[in-house]
Amino acid sequence: MTGPHPRGDTTLTIDGQDHRLRLTLGALADIETALGARTIGALQERLKDPSLSDLLMILHALLTGGGAQMSLAALKASDLDLHAATGAIAEAFQALNAHAQETVDEEATGGVRAR
Repeated sequence: MTGPHPRGDTTLTIDGQDHRLRLTLGALADIETALGARTIGALQERLKDPSLSDLLMILHALLTGGGAQMSLAALKASDLDLHAATGAIAEAFQALNAHAQETVDEEATGGVRAR
């Protein structure tokens, strides 16, 4: 697993191959639907104590957002490190939050970045 990249990207090794995870709006919508959350607040609450099934659904949505063509069944049968997977999920969400904050900061300063 490597560090986060812009746009909520991170990587995770599954079955010996690196896969990009990306938190897109589509991935967020898929996660909301899969977890039965009707609002962002409900989603945040649900994510405080996710089940293993929740983590698999989230990971699948992030893989799809990253361009992977892996089915949920294939993901369930794959060889992956649970600790690395949860870390990659957290990195994807953190990277997107950091990128969103940079955008807000740039808009507030007229595109001028502080050094």
